[in-house]
Amino acid sequence: QVQLVESGGGLVQPGESQRLSCAASGDIFSINTMRWYRQAPGKERELVAAITSGGSTTYADAVKGRFIISRDNAKNTVYLKMNSLKHEDTAVYYCNVNIWSGFGYSAREYWGQGTQVTVSS
Repeated sequence: QVQLVESGGGLVQPGESQRLSCAASGDIFSINTMRWYRQAPGKERELVAAITSGGSTTYADAVKGRFIISRDNAKNTVYLKMNSLKHEDTAVYYCNVNIWSGFGYSAREYWGQGTQVTVSS
């Protein structure tokens, strides 16, 4: 069993910053790529950022230069630092983590419960 717990969402004003966290726990042997997705009302879920086990990062064009994804392997945690937030960043943010639970298991992806980020003045 693996659990992902997200934290850090809430209401912020345009231009402000916010940091999301997603901590994995349970039967974890290794963690591969960690990702953040978001889903705005009436829209499909989209990939925001990803970070590999080696630390390589990729970003959606809409957040490039404003958001920073990072990970703390000792804590099995991925972060998303969001700067210069805009109204259009309002969405439910989900973490997605590829985890291998050890021999006899296949690596699989797990999802966090989602955290609401609302950017409004």
